[in-house]
Amino acid sequence: MTGFRDFLTRFRPAASPGRAAPSGVPADRSAELRAELAPPLALLEQVESEARSVRDRAEAAAAARRRDAEQQAEEIVAEAQEEAGRVRARTAEQMERAAETEAAELLAEASREAVAVRERASCRTPALADRVLALVVEGLSAEESPLAPADRPAPGPKRPPEGGL
Repeated sequence: MTGFRDFLTRFRPAASPGRAAPSGVPADRSAELRAELAPPLALLEQVESEARSVRDRAEAAAAARRRDAEQQAEEIVAEAQEEAGRVRARTAEQMERAAETEAAELLAEASREAVAVRERASCRTPALADRVLALVVEGLSAEESPLAPADRPAPGPKRPPEGGL
C-alpha cells in the first residue's frame, strides 16, 4: 500500500506550462490526474484506517481470549487442587477406617482368646479345687482327726509311690 501511495503522490504541478511533470506527464494533465487520483487516495486512507481498526480489534480480542484462557487455567488448577485435597481427605478417612477395623478385629481376637483362657481356667479350677479338698480330707483322716467324717473308713496303709521304693 505504501508503494501505491508513493506512486499516487508523485505527481506535482509543473513549474511552467509545457514542461513535463517528473513522471513524464505534461503539466496541463497533472492537475487533471491529481483530481482523478484524489478519490483512490481517500479510499486508500480509509482502507488503511479500517485495517488499523481491524488489527486493533483483533489484538484486543486476542488479549481478551488470552486473559480468559489464563483465568480458565487458574480455575482448573484451583479445582484440581480442591479435588486433590478431597482425595487426600478420603484417603485419610479410608486409612483411618481400615486402622479402626484392624484394631476392632485385634480387640475381638484378644477378647476371644481371653474368653478361651477363662474357660480353660474355669474348667481346671473345679477339678483342682476338688483334688485339693480330697487331699485335705485325706490328710485329716490320716491324722484321725475328730473332724474326719465318721462314715468314712479309716485310711489304709500307705502305698509306696509307683515306680520304686
